[in-house]
Amino acid sequence: MTSPAPKQRICIAGAGAIGCTIAARLAMSGQDVSVLARGATLETLSSQGIVLTDLEGTHTVPVNAGTAADFGVQDIIFLCCKSQDIAALLQQVKPLVDENTIVVPAINGVPWWYFHGEGGRFAGSTVEAVDPAGSVSALLPLTQIMGTVVFITAEASAPGQVTAKNPHLMMFGEPDNSSSERLQRLCAVVAAAGIEARPLERIRDKLWTKIIANASTNPLSVVAGATLEELYTEPALRDTVIAIMQEVLLVAASYGARVEIDPLTFLELGAAMGPVRTSMLQDYERGRALELGSIGDAVLELAARFDIPMTVTRKIIGLARFHGEKHSSSTATQAAAASA
Repeated sequence: MTSPAPKQRICIAGAGAIGCTIAARLAMSGQDVSVLARGATLETLSSQGIVLTDLEGTHTVPVNAGTAADFGVQDIIFLCCKSQDIAALLQQVKPLVDENTIVVPAINGVPWWYFHGEGGRFAGSTVEAVDPAGSVSALLPLTQIMGTVVFITAEASAPGQVTAKNPHLMMFGEPDNSSSERLQRLCAVVAAAGIEARPLERIRDKLWTKIIANASTNPLSVVAGATLEELYTEPALRDTVIAIMQEVLLVAASYGARVEIDPLTFLELGAAMGPVRTSMLQDYERGRALELGSIGDAVLELAARFDIPMTVTRKIIGLARFHGEKHSSSTATQAAAASA
């Protein structure tokens, strides 16, 4: 870890794999960390803390876990949830927010705040797939949002038990691309926790880099039941990944994004991550709703504004949705039968 950063009141809202990884690293660095959790996860975190296995070893980290009613106003709130759950989570954290609180949505895909401060031809408009009729934007002043792109591969084997065997990286940027004191402060806090933290002047460039990675792998991983290593190396899957990347790259370019990584470099970096299951494949196997709104539908919506055909991307998203709904229904039926 780097030198200690000024102590902040930090809430991690959402105790999944990413949330627990961030919470554990921040708590280990001496920050005042509270974790918003419920049910079995709340019980486990309260009694046993978080057990994080990463490149530095296995750490057992006590954390202050509870509900929003247990915490006061926070300096920083990380929203670590699936994009379809963001509205409900924003409602929960409202009591923790004042005018100085930085809210950091650590979510996949196209964020609801995408056109806030962007200044382009669509400035002020909404992305209906993730912000229907502006309903999410209405929950929080957009000036309190700090954009982030998370490059952390983590998997929870049980509540509070997480493995994250690749380097931790988070990139942050103001939605209006300005340089600010709060951006520098946030990066200092995260870097001191052993997570590489990069301040960006153009957050949407890296946002599109992650969107391309997610769109080309997450839905396909559900359709094929494949790990990242397989997606990037098996010839049939690799060809599909490249086709989706090329389609999404055109959308990114249409919105002025500068994506520095070419498809072949994407493949090399992805294959090097090893037999990692995407977050969407993990959700599929557990019978959970798939994060197709922000990772898939929002990209198609943005493409439609420029009449960009998304032939391969659309087909794979449709197949993933079919598989997900069918598996979720089957899982629910089995659970009902078991409890009867």
